[in-house]
Amino acid sequence: MTGTEIPKDRTINALASVWSSIRDLLETLTDDEWALPSPLPGWDVQANVAHIIGTEAMLLGEPSPEENIDRDAATHVRNDIGAFNEVWVQALAAREPAEVLAIWDDFMARRLTDLREMPLEEWNAETMTPVGRESYGRFMQIRVFDCWFHEQDIRAAIGRPGHLAGQAVVVTLDEMVGAMGFVVGKRAGAPEGSRVRFELTGSSGRVIDVEVGDRAVVVEQLSADPTVVISMDAVAFTRLCGGRLTLADLRSEITITGDTALGETILANANYTI
Repeated sequence: MTGTEIPKDRTINALASVWSSIRDLLETLTDDEWALPSPLPGWDVQANVAHIIGTEAMLLGEPSPEENIDRDAATHVRNDIGAFNEVWVQALAAREPAEVLAIWDDFMARRLTDLREMPLEEWNAETMTPVGRESYGRFMQIRVFDCWFHEQDIRAAIGRPGHLAGQAVVVTLDEMVGAMGFVVGKRAGAPEGSRVRFELTGSSGRVIDVEVGDRAVVVEQLSADPTVVISMDAVAFTRLCGGRLTLADLRSEITITGDTALGETILANANYTI
């Protein structure tokens, strides 16, 4: 297998951008705001920060905290990945926000240094990632996606929207495009011959086309007129696909043209994240 070649500088710059945006936001929070519940069950603002820290700690080779996750008590932990994430969440839960922020500064600075000094051959080399064996660069594209999503979770918790455009958003959408074949074909079960177009609007908007043959695949251009066109804001699209908002939350902001029933089914099954 050959991993996906992902632009190195662009992706690292996107990571630096989202980490900086999160850092600037965290510095303004009160201790009470660090404890506000986020859209993710069982996680407050500090838990989201701890989760990001924990993944980067692993990539730095830092030892994992010795935490015993009680899955019966932590009902939001649904699988082994969730249990892995929860280790750092629990380990940092009792720390003062200022201490967590100091850990953030240390780890993120070291990670950016490591990434910028990484040879291109290592960047393109295969490794284990959340989507199976892929290039290290693809893993870092997924990191942009994950970190930006959690920034939005933090912002939702404290009621301060922001960072809705820019390089991190573009890279996040790049990562999400590839999953649309899975959403249309596997999750929504669109019939063979379907041609689905997502028209994403706003400053980060783009068009995503999916054709269903033996399987559903993202294509550069549809072979004929779309069976259904789904038009919605690009950032709302990310929140729907990430399970943070539901179709009911967004239905008034979405336009479906063509096969309305198919469009509704696709949107109802758009959440593909863990």
